[in-house]
Amino acid sequence: MTNLKEKNHSAPFLGVLMLETTFPRIKGDIGNSATFDFPVRCRVVKNASVERLVIQADKALIQPFIDAGEALIREGAIAIATSCGFLALFHRELIKALGVPVFSSSLLQVHLAQTLLKPGEKVGIITAKKSALTPEHFEAVGINGIPMVIQGMDQSREFSDVFIKGKTTLDEALCRQEMEAAARELITTHPEVGPIVLECTNMPPYAAAVKEITENPVFDVTTLLNMAWATLISPETGASFM
Repeated sequence: MTNLKEKNHSAPFLGVLMLETTFPRIKGDIGNSATFDFPVRCRVVKNASVERLVIQADKALIQPFIDAGEALIREGAIAIATSCGFLALFHRELIKALGVPVFSSSLLQVHLAQTLLKPGEKVGIITAKKSALTPEHFEAVGINGIPMVIQGMDQSREFSDVFIKGKTTLDEALCRQEMEAAARELITTHPEVGPIVLECTNMPPYAAAVKEITENPVFDVTTLLNMAWATLISPETGASFM
């Protein structure tokens, strides 16, 4: 575990562990610094591809993520986040190894969303790839047993081509349409869905569209990290509590 006393105590920032990707990072995406109104510093984990993490769930990636997290902490990170909700799979290892709070996945907010459920409701989760999101991911962040409904983007061509297959251009309008279609399918097929959690860190640019269609509370990685930053920084002085 990183010794916090060894950190560089310059202006505090939130460190983001990034997959090695080539797709655009538009405003709202975790990889775009304009998404947040507080300091964020990203660190790409070499060879951490979408294929290795999402499709293969390759646990050989755990140590490279720990190493990158430790480097960010030494530079002054007061908390660590990641650029992929599927890193929920490594949550316990990251928490154990790193000496600052770790916000590994927007799926951590399923705990909060559960508290908003009315009788008979379930938490809706929209994920980049339903077939890759497993009970092991849920167990790693302690949400097994919570009533959930999963909606995947597996059949959404633009979304999958860009964020799963690595296409280097993004049709934002088409991607928004696909997110809207997924939201409609979720609440039409499962009218019992209440609060919705967007698993993928590339989805926040379309969160407003999901809210408008479903009229339900919507959580994503930006809601998670804005809350995280507020818990770690003094609103009066801007000083870190860590």
